[in-house]
Amino acid sequence: SSQNCSFPIAMCNTIMASGMAEMSKLIEGGMSHRDAVAKMFKENRHVIFTGNGYSSEWPVEAQKRGLPNLHNTPLALATFTSEKAKKLFKDMGIFTPEECDAKQEVMYENYCTTLNVEVATLIDMMETAMLPACAQDMAKFTAMPKLAGERQSTYEGIKQETDKLKELFEKKPHDLKKEAEYLCETVKPQMGKVRELVDKAEGLMERRLYPFPTYEEMVYSHHS
Repeated sequence: SSQNCSFPIAMCNTIMASGMAEMSKLIEGGMSHRDAVAKMFKENRHVIFTGNGYSSEWPVEAQKRGLPNLHNTPLALATFTSEKAKKLFKDMGIFTPEECDAKQEVMYENYCTTLNVEVATLIDMMETAMLPACAQDMAKFTAMPKLAGERQSTYEGIKQETDKLKELFEKKPHDLKKEAEYLCETVKPQMGKVRELVDKAEGLMERRLYPFPTYEEMVYSHHS
């Protein structure tokens, strides 16, 4: 990831500090250490999962427990300025409410900028490199089209899905929050469709024509 680790570490420290502050209040209010720990464990044990947190099992279990599943950036950013979050950051001396609003806007802008660059780059790669290579490879089978196999449908699919990606990209809204959600929910899945076809083309196209480093070259080239 290109993200600076300081921000997620700061969020983890804020969570820890908030929990310790709550426990301190209980103990300073006269509760024993044991009872304070037991009370907090009982109130928060529903967030503890001892299975594989990377499996599909955990999101299902989390939903049963009433826990939020913010599985993409726009969903997470939308909660950054909730009243609960603003109060937490203010109480911990991390951000003022106004700073939360500003931080959220910066994060939205960074997300949108990154996705815009990635989409524009993908379209450029397809139109200036991949599609010309597809045409060259396809031309070699003019005399014996039956040997082309799935090349024609795959290469035409790359063109169709790239055109669709361009159309969707041009329709993006200009409000930061809405743009982030649109890029994530509508544009990124379309990028995935283009990528899926290009991956398939990599296994069909003559090696010298493929315009990008192949997975094999990236993974094993250092062994040669």
